[in-house]
This record gives sequence, C-alpha cells and structure tokens, in this order.
Amino acid sequence: MLADQFYLIAHEDRTGRSRLHPRATGIGLAASLLGELVLDNRLRIFAGDLEIVSNQPPRDALTHSILDLLIAQPQHRDVRTWLAYLSQDAAMRVGERLERSGAVESVTRRRMLSTQTFYMPNNELQRNAAAWAPMRLANLLVRGLDMALSDRVLAGLIAATGLTRHVLWDFEAHRSALTVLPNTVASLPEDLRQLIENTEASVGSVLAVGRR
Repeated sequence: MLADQFYLIAHEDRTGRSRLHPRATGIGLAASLLGELVLDNRLRIFAGDLEIVSNQPPRDALTHSILDLLIAQPQHRDVRTWLAYLSQDAAMRVGERLERSGAVESVTRRRMLSTQTFYMPNNELQRNAAAWAPMRLANLLVRGLDMALSDRVLAGLIAATGLTRHVLWDFEAHRSALTVLPNTVASLPEDLRQLIENTEASVGSVLAVGRR
C-alpha cells in the first residue's frame, strides 16, 4: 500500500531510523494515508479541503480508522490541518501495519530515561523487500514505464518530502528519471496534485520552524 512503500523508502533498513527529519517523515506518511483513501474512492480534495465521497469502510483497518475520524470531525476539512494531526503518530501506525503484514519487526531500544520503538526488517527476506522499494520506483522512472496511479502518487510524495536523493541517488544513471519526475507528478488528477502540493508546503513549514 502507498503508505507502506513510503515508510520503507523513508527509513533506513539497518537501523530503522528516519532518513528525514522525523516530522517531515510523519507528514509524508500522513499524506500517504490520505492518498490511500483518495485512491480507494473514499475521499476527494477540492481547493485544499477534504471531502468524503463514500462512507463505505475500507477493508484495511488503518485507513478505516482514519476515515472514521474524518467522518467524526466534519468541521475540520483543511488538508494541512489533517496532515499536521495525522503526522503525530503516522510512523507508529504504519509501522504497526507493516509488522502485522510480516514486512518488519518492532525493536525497542532503551535509553537512560526513555524507550523508543523502531519498525525495521530483521531477516534477509524483509531486508530484500525493503531495499527493493526504492529500487522498484527508480526502475519505473528510469525506464519510462507506464506507472500505476499509486506509484505516481508515491513518486510525488517522495519529491515533496525531500526523499528523491534516496531513490534516484546516481545522477548519471538516473538523469532521465530526474527529468521525467516533474511530468509524472503533473500528470496526476487535480486532487492528488493538491495533496502533494500541500505536503510539500507542510514539510517546508516544519523545516523552516526547525531552523529558527
């Protein structure tokens, strides 16, 4: 699923740590979860606001819970408000979903005054699957293959959050893909483009605050 793929690209497979500022990763994951609802025809985005177009519960438990939350809060529709809210625990919730699917395992590390849980691939099969996530996307872009809508959204979110260099890391080998990427994002339906634009703006705001 979209958020699962984003999670695997956004985290180091050997340490489980985020490749980005954790708040930027959280926003990217929040956007991915909203994107799953858009792709599943439960949600649309108009002029920066979320609009529920179907109350039919998704089969996935995590997106089901997010749709229920959106339904219960009809007064809040601003995309960036929801990105900020969902980003607070998106990494944990997507990590738990990946753990339930067998893609990662939870590892708790203790510090002097706290503990921290990471979700990371611990065996060869899991590590290969995690390593394949960015390679698969890079291959689609480099070869100029027709991409599923979910992969085009993933590429857009990768660019919006600053993860491009972790997918297209070789300038010479990936030059064509770097050229194709903007067109891939531009080809998205309007509401998904708005999701990516709001994600990029939200990440920019978070990082700007962090530099003050």
